Amino acid sequence: MKLLEHKTAIITGGSRGIGEAIALKFAEQGANIAFTYLSSEEKAKALEEKIQAFGVKAKAYKSDAASYEAAEALVNEVIKEFGTVDICVNNAGISKDNLLLRLTPEQWDDVIQANLKSVYNLTKQVIKPMMKNRSGSIINMSSIVGVKGNPGQSSYAASKAGIIGFTKSIAQELGSRNVRCNAIAPGFIETDMTHYLQDGGAEKWFEKIPMARFGKPEEIADVALFLASNMSNYVTGQVIGVCGGMNV
Repeated sequence: MKLLEHKTAIITGGSRGIGEAIALKFAEQGANIAFTYLSSEEKAKALEEKIQAFGVKAKAYKSDAASYEAAEALVNEVIKEFGTVDICVNNAGISKDNLLLRLTPEQWDDVIQANLKSVYNLTKQVIKPMMKNRSGSIINMSSIVGVKGNPGQSSYAASKAGIIGFTKSIAQELGSRNVRCNAIAPGFIETDMTHYLQDGGAEKWFEKIPMARFGKPEEIADVALFLASNMSNYVTGQVIGVCGGMNV
């Protein structure tokens, strides 16, 4: 039997990068997949077909996780279409890096809304069916930057650190209902968001990483699979660094 057979997962920001890798990994292990995207309908539809090739149900939803109303509508639609929600991966996020002296209030608000408020929005909605079923796994995508900080990324670091505090609190609130909440803190991963770091200057970043390379989205997906599956039944409130040793 596959690890996620007969489970339904919602993955925000699922059409590319880490979100796409998680969607494909979960589908390979038998999960039905509902994922969100914001802009590229063509890419979302292509991923929908790739997921369906695993013999599972898949549907792409154009939805802004930073909007509470959109999150509420999304979860209602997913429950209507799929029957329930067993797994929620809060992966949607952005970065607008700048030194604090140059960081505008609008840039700060955009990052906090997209990265942190989105986690509140989706989590608040999915815990209702999970508590009813007395089962569920919520996986929040934090960052090594939320653990260590990083110059020029105060808004991003604050949003990702906030996710860690939120995760630990929700784990304590919902543990008695057998609903688990954990966070993953990726390091530098080969995605569109870190593409500018890889162009010509990757070696200087390797000096900060004991494993001397960027991670791959699939390596984040492997940890997400562990947290989504019954292999982690007694794991909640944890932050797992997938960062090549940067947090040592």
